[in-house]
Amino acid sequence: MASGSAFKTENVRNVVMVGHGGSGKTTLIDAIAFTCGTSKRRGRVEDGNALTMTTPEEVDHGMSMQVTVGHAVWEGTKINLIDTPGYMDFVGETTAGVRVADAAVVTVSAQAGVEVGTEMVWKLCDDRSLPRMVFVSMMDKDNANFERVYKEVKDLLAPSAIPVEIPIGSGDGFRGIVNLFSKRAHIYKSGTQTGEYTEEDIPEELADQVSNWGTELMETLATTDEALLDRYLEGEEITREEAIEAMALAVGRGDVIPVFCGSAETSYGVRALTRKIVELFPSPAEAGPVAATADGEDVELRPTDDETAAALVFKTSAEPHVGELSYFRVFSGMVTNGSELRNSTRRASERINHLAIPQGKDRVDVDGIRAGDIGVVAKLKSTHTNDTLCAPSRPVTLPGVEFPSADISVAVRGASRADEDKLGEVLNKLHEEDPTFSAQFNPELRQTIARGLGELHLDVQFERMKRKYGVTVETEQPKIAYRETLLGAAEGQGRFKKQSGGRGQFGDCWIRLKPRARGEGYTFQNSIKGGVIPSKYVPSVDRGIQEAAQKG
Repeated sequence: MASGSAFKTENVRNVVMVGHGGSGKTTLIDAIAFTCGTSKRRGRVEDGNALTMTTPEEVDHGMSMQVTVGHAVWEGTKINLIDTPGYMDFVGETTAGVRVADAAVVTVSAQAGVEVGTEMVWKLCDDRSLPRMVFVSMMDKDNANFERVYKEVKDLLAPSAIPVEIPIGSGDGFRGIVNLFSKRAHIYKSGTQTGEYTEEDIPEELADQVSNWGTELMETLATTDEALLDRYLEGEEITREEAIEAMALAVGRGDVIPVFCGSAETSYGVRALTRKIVELFPSPAEAGPVAATADGEDVELRPTDDETAAALVFKTSAEPHVGELSYFRVFSGMVTNGSELRNSTRRASERINHLAIPQGKDRVDVDGIRAGDIGVVAKLKSTHTNDTLCAPSRPVTLPGVEFPSADISVAVRGASRADEDKLGEVLNKLHEEDPTFSAQFNPELRQTIARGLGELHLDVQFERMKRKYGVTVETEQPKIAYRETLLGAAEGQGRFKKQSGGRGQFGDCWIRLKPRARGEGYTFQNSIKGGVIPSKYVPSVDRGIQEAAQKG
C-alpha cells in the first residue's frame, strides 16, 4: 500500500460522476486518473480492469454496481472521483455518492442522448442543489451527434445549459474540439493515451458555428454579473480569466450548466474537462457550512481544520483478510491516525488507525484526512453506513443518506442445511454493505423474505453471498397470508378437563365475538358475574383469544 499526503480543503474537489448506465462514467474516471498520472495503468470496462471496477460481480456484468471512490491530482488539486451506478436497481449507491459530493459531472452518450437514467440522476442532483456540468461522451462512436444531444439536455434537463466547447468531427472523424473561451482548436495527436493535442486555428467550416455559440456563451456570462454586462454592452472584450471567474460563480449558483464533449476511451477532451473541474467547481470550503444536530438543536459545521471533527460514513464494504472498510467524508475538523472519535449515532467510541484515501480497490496510507476530503478506515467495531463519527468533546449528528425503499421481494432458503444455518448471519452482512437490501424471517409465512430494488439487484446480492460467504440460496415466490375478519356476532365455548388425582382441573368459558368498525382494532370486555371465573385467569383468556386470532 502506497503512502500519500493530506490535501488542504481549498485544494479538494468532491465530484460525483452520474449518468445512465453505459454512458461512460467509469471509463471517464479511469481516463482522468491516468491522464493526471495518479493511476499508472489504463484500464478498460470491457476488460474488467477499469480503476473503479472493484468487484467480480461488476466485472462479470460489465457495469458499476456500487459507489466507488478514486482520485486524481491536477496541478496541486485533488479531485475525488466518485463513481456511481447508472441503473435504477442500484440507485441507492448513487444516492450515497451524491450525498458526499459538492458537484457532479453528468455523462450523456453522444449516441443515445438523454435517457431515463439521466433524468433520474439529474433529479438526485437537483434534490441536493449540486453544481453540474455535462460531458457528452463517446463522440468517436457511430451516429454520435453533439447538437442533437445538446438540444435534448437543454429541453429535458437544463434550459441554462450552454456549450463551452464543440467537437471537430464525429464518429471515426472525431479529431478535436474548439474551445469557446480561447477560440482555438485542439487537434488531438493520433494514438495519444493522455489527450495530448496541438493548438490550431479554427477550421473554416466551423467558423460560423463557433462565432454564434461563442457569442451566446459570452452573453450568458455577462448576464451573471452587472459590471461584466455593462462592459459587454459597451463593446469591451471580456478576457478568458474574467470569463472563467464569472462561469465559476454562475456554476456554483446553479445559474449555468456548461456542456463539454469528448471521448474518454481515446482520452480526447479529458484534459479540458479535468482543468474545468478544478477551475469551475467549488471546493468544500467554497461550498460553505453544513447542517447537523447537537442535543436536538440545529447547528452549522464549518469545513475547516480548526473546527471539531465530524464525518459521515457513506459506504461500508468487507474485504477478505482486511475486514470491514468504512468510507467517510470529513465535513469539519480533521481526522488523524490514533485519534479517538465518538460514534454519535450508536453512542460508541472508535479508535482510528490505518487511515487511507481510496483509489478504486487500492488504498493510499495517510496520517490524516482534512476537512472536506474523503477517506477510508478499516476494522471499526461499532460503525456502519450512515453513522456520524465526531469529536467526543462535541457530539453532533450529520444528516445521513436517504436510501430508497425496496420495490421487490422474494422468499429465500438455504440450498443445504449448512447454507440454512449460516443464512441469517450472512443476510445481515449483506445489509451492512448495501442498506437497500434487507431480509427477515416472517413467522406468519414461515419464510425468509429478501427485499431489494429490482431483480438484478437481488440476483447480484445472491451472487455476492455465494462468492464471499460460500452460501447458496434457492428462491421462490413469497406466500400470501390469507386473513379473515368477523362479519357478524358469534359465540363459542372452551372446556378444559384434566384428572390427575385428587380434585383434578376443570375450566369452562364462553366468549362472544362481535365485529367493530374498520380501524377500531381489538378490545376485550370481561362480562363475568359473581366471580364464576376467578379474575386471575381472565388475562389468560384475553391472551388466548389474541394468539388464536394471529393464527386464524
